[in-house]
Amino acid sequence: MPKREKRKPVGHEWRHIENKKLVYTIYFVLRLSVVGMLVAQFFNRNYENVSLCVLTLVLFMLPSAFERRLHIDLPDTLEIIILLFIYAAEILGEIRDYYIEFPFWDTMLHTMNGFLCAAIGFALVDILNREEKVSLHLSPFFMAVVAFCFSMTIGVLWEFFEFSMDQFLLFDMQKDTIVNTISTVNLDPSHGTNAVVVKGIQDIILVLEDGTQQSLGLGGYLDVGIIDTMKDLFVNFIGAVVFSTIGYFYVQGRGKGNFVTRFIPRLQRRPAAQVEAAQEKPASDSCEQAAPSGEKPE
Repeated sequence: MPKREKRKPVGHEWRHIENKKLVYTIYFVLRLSVVGMLVAQFFNRNYENVSLCVLTLVLFMLPSAFERRLHIDLPDTLEIIILLFIYAAEILGEIRDYYIEFPFWDTMLHTMNGFLCAAIGFALVDILNREEKVSLHLSPFFMAVVAFCFSMTIGVLWEFFEFSMDQFLLFDMQKDTIVNTISTVNLDPSHGTNAVVVKGIQDIILVLEDGTQQSLGLGGYLDVGIIDTMKDLFVNFIGAVVFSTIGYFYVQGRGKGNFVTRFIPRLQRRPAAQVEAAQEKPASDSCEQAAPSGEKPE
């Protein structure tokens, strides 16, 4: 039997490069900026910032890696926002001190995180809903609920990470807040559960082990992270609710509107190896049927 002519693999162009020009341009500009920052921090001998730059470069590669590994296509809008989010958090926030200079910076990023994570959670459920091999068929309402829960879970896990870094490595990822009023049961004279309210706090005096005293001069009481944590979770909640609501109406009117599709990853065509195998299998089966009994096809 003559050898079958090998077909040219189909499906290897599953990542549409021609549609990624804007993404690649932004990726190149941001990466160039990070490399320049890395060199500057190295000569300044600020090796902690050098490590942040290296981490940022690694994080920049994750969207493309996930696309190739999971055979999905990230919409350009989503991919650009992810790159800008990483740059804003690591380079502008940590190295350029935007978290300190602009109090709203952290709030903005956590709100965006809630929105993006809800989009990713929604996409996962949407992909499984459309997959014939998976017996999962959720209603639009439950798809929105799953997206919301996914986003909030990511937000909580991130706060766990910040708390762990502060506790074990003495970082200050959970930023402190200055307050002028506290309410605590620790000051109850009867040692009960009555909360004692202290108002008009203007300063804190630290008494160290050697008996020396130090005034912090902060203009109030130093809250160690709890207000920042709750604020982060609240704005994450807002971002998750917003996208989950939008996603619900998107599924209800499937095909109407382009806004949500800009944020939801979708499955791409199967990779070349799978497509070629699927095409060759019917030809192989027909050869086996045509071969005489007891003989193997060549």
